[in-house]
Amino acid sequence: MEFSQIATIAGKEFWDRIRNRWVLAVALVFTVFALSIAYFGSAQQGAVGFRSIEVTIASLVSLVIYLIPLIALVLGFDAIVGERERGSLDLLLSMPITRLELLLGKYLGLAGALTFSTVAGFGLVGVVLSAQLDLGSLFHYFGFMLSSVLLGCAFLSIAVMLSVFAADRTRASGLAIATWFFFVLIFDLLVLGVLVVTAGRWGGEALPYALLFNPADVFRILNIFSMEDVRTLYGLSTVFPPALARPWLLGLVMAAWIAGPLAIATWRFRS
Repeated sequence: MEFSQIATIAGKEFWDRIRNRWVLAVALVFTVFALSIAYFGSAQQGAVGFRSIEVTIASLVSLVIYLIPLIALVLGFDAIVGERERGSLDLLLSMPITRLELLLGKYLGLAGALTFSTVAGFGLVGVVLSAQLDLGSLFHYFGFMLSSVLLGCAFLSIAVMLSVFAADRTRASGLAIATWFFFVLIFDLLVLGVLVVTAGRWGGEALPYALLFNPADVFRILNIFSMEDVRTLYGLSTVFPPALARPWLLGLVMAAWIAGPLAIATWRFRS
């Protein structure tokens, strides 16, 4: 495996997103939403202005769970199948490059663009709020940005996997939308439905482990469990054991969500 080949493809994918202003558009969306939530999130209670980093992060978590998975899936769903439909995949593979190098280069370039837009968008808000935050609050906000990057990379990995398996772009886009609906909207409803139907007799003890099978839930727990007031508000203190909510452990779970789909995509792409 030649890392220079991977870097060349990754660089092309990254700069293509820079040139078509995709990165700028996403960063601007994150900045506008984050600033709006930070300063106007309490307007319905008759208060305007920044209140606390805990309330801001809790609101941003709900926003990110909807936006970043959708952006990542839209970004990566045609990474491979798009090249196949355009007829450029065979041309690329005729060059001195392996399928693994092509796939990793595609993924890393797209991940770099998504990471840059996420850090730029939320980082600008962090700079604006920094005068009102202490070191502990800045640490929490930095952790929020890092976990947002991990969430985006996890769903981008899923998108690339779908792109490898899909027969055409239409099916790939349909699978991407279905994946977003399942993880963001349907998964938690299914888990809660099981608990309600069984009156908590089945699945209660397994609930914390079931949530680990959804990267969006892992992201939510990773950000909220470290803040006592918000954790109580969400009810996580009663259903999620602290031993399972350690940041390093949840970080490993997110890393598995990045590596797992990418490994499956590699296996399928090579076969």
